[in-house]
Formats: sequence, C-alpha cells, structure tokens
Amino acid sequence: MNYSSKIKFPISEDSVIDKQRTGWYLTPNPMHAVIRKFLNWAVIILLVSLTYLFFQPILDIWGLGGFGTGRVRFGLLDYPVLAVFVMPILFAPLLLRVIANFSDLIKQRTFLLDSPKRPEIKIGVNPTANEEIDVEINFPKKNSKWKDIEVLWRVGVLPPSRDSLMTAFGKSTKQQPPPGLTTELPHHWEVNLDDGTGGGEDSPMESNDVRGGLFIRPMRIMEQSENVKLENGKVCLKPPKGYWPGTVFSPLIRVHWELVIMITRESGRSLMWVEPLNVLHQKKKSLVEASVNSGRTETNHPSTIH
Repeated sequence: MNYSSKIKFPISEDSVIDKQRTGWYLTPNPMHAVIRKFLNWAVIILLVSLTYLFFQPILDIWGLGGFGTGRVRFGLLDYPVLAVFVMPILFAPLLLRVIANFSDLIKQRTFLLDSPKRPEIKIGVNPTANEEIDVEINFPKKNSKWKDIEVLWRVGVLPPSRDSLMTAFGKSTKQQPPPGLTTELPHHWEVNLDDGTGGGEDSPMESNDVRGGLFIRPMRIMEQSENVKLENGKVCLKPPKGYWPGTVFSPLIRVHWELVIMITRESGRSLMWVEPLNVLHQKKKSLVEASVNSGRTETNHPSTIH
C-alpha cells in the first residue's frame, strides 16, 4: 500500500520552531553535567549518614561505638560532628552550579556582541523521510578560530501545545492542569523559553536578549544521523535510524526534523546552527522504536548522542 508523501501540517510561520529551534546556539558549560552526577552521590552520602545516625544508639548499646557522633556547636545550636563533613559535600554542587551559570551568561553576552551571520544552506531536492539528502553550506564569513565543521540531521517529537493538551483533557487554559502537567511558567512563556508545559529547569541560565535563548533544548524522543565532516561546502547525510514520518506540526502531534551544523572552536565550547526542515513523508507506513532521553540541554549535545 502506498501513502501520500505530501506534508499536511508543515511548519507554520512565526511558530514555536522559529522562536526556539532556529538560529545560532551555544554549548552549555560541561560543569553542569558533572555537577548533576556529583549531586546524585552527595544525596546518597546524606542518606547513608542519616541512616547511620539513626542506628548509632543501637551500636552504642552493643558496645560498638561509632564515628562522628560527637557534638560541635555553631552559634547556639549543636550539630553532629558528621555534619561538618557531609554538609560541605551537599552545598558544593550548588556553589559550582552558580559559578557555571555565571560562566554561561558571560559566554552568551560575549557571543551576542560579535555573532556570525547565518549560513547559506541549499538542499538538492525536497528532503524525504528515511532518504539521504545532499546539502550545500556556505558561510558568508568564517571566524579564524573555527576548526572542524560537522553536519547532521535529526528527527524527534516536540511537546504539543499547552492549549491542545488542556482541550484534550476537557479543561480551559486557565483551569488547574491535570496530573503530570505543571502550571504555566509565566516568565518563560513570555520570552518563548518554553511552550508552557515545562516541568522544571531543563536548561542552564540563559540571557533574555534572544528570544528562545541561546541553548537548544533536545527533543525528549529523538534520533539523529551520523556526524559527517563538512568538506568543500558539500555533504551527503544518511537518514536517522528508524522509519520516521515526515514533518507533522499540528497542535497535538509534532514530528520535527532539523539540520544541525556543529562548529568546533579553538577556544571555548562548540557553536551550532540549527535549521528546521519541512520533510516529505515516505510512501509507506512508518514504524519507530522510540527511546526517551533526559531532555536536559547539558547532557544532550549532538556530539555525545549515538
């Protein structure tokens, strides 16, 4: 059986794609990902310490004694000696996170003062799902600090619009959201940092000088092609794994395709250009084995996803 390859729901103008997934993007400080792993161990150490203090009286009865059960005074309060070792481990990730966020803000301000022009991108034929594409990329002006340039394209599922979700649950947009959906984040909604369905901090601190921010948010369900080095301005890209449908940008279902150009720089973290694509459907049914990722910006850089 053949199916229509026509795109019934293409990307509309002035959409969330234009605001959040088009243009130049920076790479967050890698310290964010390290801190997140370290924080997990810090919580484990805290729980083990609390469990140890809970059972310590029983150890005293058995004559086993213990470590860190004495008292130390800070101000008018007494604390277990063990807290002197555990509390710095808990607060260190918070301090490091603040430092990493300030570093990101400085990098963003520096980039905005001298941001490169958008590249000229030409695609040989209308891109079709699960078929190779030939891409020609020219930069009006290359920075002398740019090194290797790699290209890939990827596909994934974007969250539906908040209005469509609320309507599907039989609620108005101003009512209490159903379980699993958070209330609106007003500030982020105004500056287009998310679509109103955000469940918490999914990206490091961003500058409000650019709509949508300077950190590209990964799609929760996503698959990408292999990274191919750009040589002589031309590249041929194989499709991502799986039999994906083409572009669908309806309010409730959003299958999104995009081209990603990654630029390695001599100093500083890599730079990315993201270009949305309207991709035709293949002329047969689609079958995808979806895997869900964390959705966090600092742990989903295209160079680390396989």
